[in-house]
Amino acid sequence: MTTEDVLLTADVDGVRTVTLNRPKAYNSLTVELKERLLAALREASADPAVRAVVLTGAGKAFCAGQDLKEHVGLLQAGDPAPLRTVQDHYNPIVRAIVEMPKPVIAAVNGPAAGAGAAFAYAADLRIAASSANFLMAFANVGLGPDSGASWTLQRLVGYGRAAELMLLARTVGAEEALSLGLVTELVPDEELAGRAQALAAKLAAGPTVSYAKIKQVLTVAAEGSLEDALAAEDAAQTVLGSTADHREAVEAFVTKRKPDFQGK
Repeated sequence: MTTEDVLLTADVDGVRTVTLNRPKAYNSLTVELKERLLAALREASADPAVRAVVLTGAGKAFCAGQDLKEHVGLLQAGDPAPLRTVQDHYNPIVRAIVEMPKPVIAAVNGPAAGAGAAFAYAADLRIAASSANFLMAFANVGLGPDSGASWTLQRLVGYGRAAELMLLARTVGAEEALSLGLVTELVPDEELAGRAQALAAKLAAGPTVSYAKIKQVLTVAAEGSLEDALAAEDAAQTVLGSTADHREAVEAFVTKRKPDFQGK
């Protein structure tokens, strides 16, 4: 890897850290970066050696959202579909995060705006640095939400608060983000990387198949009826009851030792 790479990945203790690496542009999203990010997420999903994922940004920002210079170029060139990136890139990226069969942690190291904030909302857990803030900036440029923000944000903070944040397009600082439930944990800037790695490593050592089913069941329950949730829970338990991790956990409990999960 070189410092010119727009996306960096690193593997430690079963954790793959994916870093948006356009710090001078606040990690704003060009076509190149979006394509690299989507490929990296799909690779992490398919790699059995990866048992947890951390998504973060290089420099002082997490992600400023769409690279507007690139977007303006498309508008000025008379591109007939300047926002096809929603279908081509943003939607698949968010699906890859939400449907990842292992935990995804967003380590929000600074400002997160637009699609950048939406990527963080799509993660399972969000750890924010003190300097982090969140902005649903779509209305400021005459657009509506994308990157799944209309779906994820209101599940975190409720419809009313989500409408406020999108209509008024106001910045939410780290402390308020914690109080609203936008983030899971708030840490000093210098502790963010270490804390995200430690939490991800803890999850990576856990029952990965169980985590995947927990994510699936929660998604069904958030969208469906009680009967839908009960059916999803039953289906998940049927699968998980025959896993090696479940047998290992029960045996460890009986023999009073710590379980050694293999994610199988």
